[in-house]
Amino acid sequence: MDVGIALSERIRSAGDTVSFDLPGAAEQVLRTDKFDKIYYQVRRADGSSLAGDAGLPPVPEARTPDDGVIAYDGAYRGQKIRVVALQVPCGSAPCTVQVAETTNKRSKLARNIVLSSLVPELLIALATLAVVWFGVQRGLAPLADLSAEIRSRSARDLRPIDPAHAPEEARPLVGALNQLFGQVAESSGNQQRFLANAAHQLRTPLAGLRAHTEFALAQEMPEAQRAQLEQILRATIRTARLANQLLALARAEPGGTRVETTRVNLRAVVEGAADEWVHRAMEKEIDLGFDLADVQVSGDALLLREALANLIHNALEYTPSGGRVTVRTGARDDHPFLEVEDDGPGIAPAEREQVLERFYRVAGTAGTGSGLGLSIVREIALAHGARVTIGAGEGPDGGAAGCKVGLTFPHG
Repeated sequence: MDVGIALSERIRSAGDTVSFDLPGAAEQVLRTDKFDKIYYQVRRADGSSLAGDAGLPPVPEARTPDDGVIAYDGAYRGQKIRVVALQVPCGSAPCTVQVAETTNKRSKLARNIVLSSLVPELLIALATLAVVWFGVQRGLAPLADLSAEIRSRSARDLRPIDPAHAPEEARPLVGALNQLFGQVAESSGNQQRFLANAAHQLRTPLAGLRAHTEFALAQEMPEAQRAQLEQILRATIRTARLANQLLALARAEPGGTRVETTRVNLRAVVEGAADEWVHRAMEKEIDLGFDLADVQVSGDALLLREALANLIHNALEYTPSGGRVTVRTGARDDHPFLEVEDDGPGIAPAEREQVLERFYRVAGTAGTGSGLGLSIVREIALAHGARVTIGAGEGPDGGAAGCKVGLTFPHG
């Protein structure tokens, strides 16, 4: 604006004659700027250029002078400019003095203002986020540890959580969880005691019933009565086995009989039960073979023998006459294993998880099983930190055939 006023003072008018007198040195000073280019123009009342840079954008028609000064944006010679125009007396009609400047300084100033305000705010925001994140992480770390401890527990582990390791705010939650664990453990213990007592109470009368039935079958009698007694004997044997399985399940479940952990040789477990199962296999004309290697595990010998008994019983039960059953012990990748393989009908992949559930039997299969055998095996495996694997066996031609169920134990 000051430049425009200075230029207006160089306008000379005499009647209708208007002239503009600006020394070259003054114009050079006017146009000197380190960052921007300076333009000016003096227009007559009719809009024609009197002096300066012709072609500067005229004052927009919608704009009206504000104290004789109008500022607006425009473009000149391909560059954005900021124009200040003022009207000055010029003879009988006013002249317009325009001073324009490119916007380099303005743009740089705007960027500096934005950066000087935005960067500190951004840094403050990042610092705030970091402090909040660190504070939340630090504050929630005990809860994360508590969550990890609970998540790492198995269904068998109902020990109370130590509240000393929990933050003050979470101790009521820990107390409630411990109370719940106690209730679940008590309920599970009551259920297992009932199951064990019922199974134990059934064993004695069933044994007596079997003995009396076998004694009766040794006597002379009509064939119709003999057929009825044989059916009673088969039902008694199945019921006695079910009672024994229920007792084994109650002992193997969490909260059941405490597992007596010792160093157990899996080969010795198999050899100790071999005679009993060889005779049963011979009765069904099944080739029962053994591929045994010495391997030690930490566990309960009685429970491991019960798991083996269920695996061999299932294999003999579902393998047809003339078939093969093989029992193996050894180690793979430093993991001890016990497995039983047969060439029976096998278990479809879709049902290999389901057969581990209680009382589940594959539809359409023969045999007198109750659906508890593999459930017992799974519970015994869990008690020993082992995992149960079910897959297909190997047929005579090298292809998949039959079923192979194994227990893989932790590192010996």
